[in-house]
Amino acid sequence: MELMKNGLLLMVVGMGTVFAFLAIMVVTTTLASKVIAKFEHLLPEDEKPKRKSRKAVAPSGSGALLAVISAAIHKYRSEH
Repeated sequence: MELMKNGLLLMVVGMGTVFAFLAIMVVTTTLASKVIAKFEHLLPEDEKPKRKSRKAVAPSGSGALLAVISAAIHKYRSEH
């Protein structure tokens, strides 16, 4: 019976310690958030990164590229 009491006591102390730590962490985080919000006007503004626009590749007006690709495919298929 003594062993059960010690086990329960250890569990209560352990869980109480964890609960107290988490409660302190929540309070500290909330207070820090409120303090930072008051002094936010002193911080420099973040610049938004410029997005690179992806331009679609326009098809070329001449059929020279198409002819070269077709010839390469034809040569590859005839050799393999």
